[in-house]
Amino acid sequence: MLKTKIPPPVYMLLFGIAMYFLAKAFPSPVLLEPVERSIGYAFAALALLLDFSAILQFFKSKTTVNPIKPQNTRTIVNKGMYRFSRNPMYLGLFFWLVAWAIYLAVPAPFLLLPVFIWLITVMQIIPEEKVLEEKFGDDYLNYKKQVRRWI
Repeated sequence: MLKTKIPPPVYMLLFGIAMYFLAKAFPSPVLLEPVERSIGYAFAALALLLDFSAILQFFKSKTTVNPIKPQNTRTIVNKGMYRFSRNPMYLGLFFWLVAWAIYLAVPAPFLLLPVFIWLITVMQIIPEEKVLEEKFGDDYLNYKKQVRRWI
């Protein structure tokens, strides 16, 4: 099974490429003026903040950032951005794609955003959660009750 075998940034890059070709295949009048595109820059900045602060929190907690081997996790990270989202790194990847869709300035790429959320949830997050539940038991189950999966 491919679950947790493909790094989530690879999914993001593949979706970014697919969004580009979708935009080319279904062109439309430009939706956004340059000033409005600044919303896309804000999403990119938020993505950068989420990803780097989440990775930094993993390093501070001395646990793995490798999504391919969730069984190597040493502790539940529940500080920083992890107080608001159980998956801020994946949320950051999603915000990169939102920024890219805004930059492409046509509606078609936005159709892939919910597909990305579904794919990351099914292929990465749910399998990770199963491993963490087995490894940390009630501590992780309590964390799941307090903090949402995405936002």
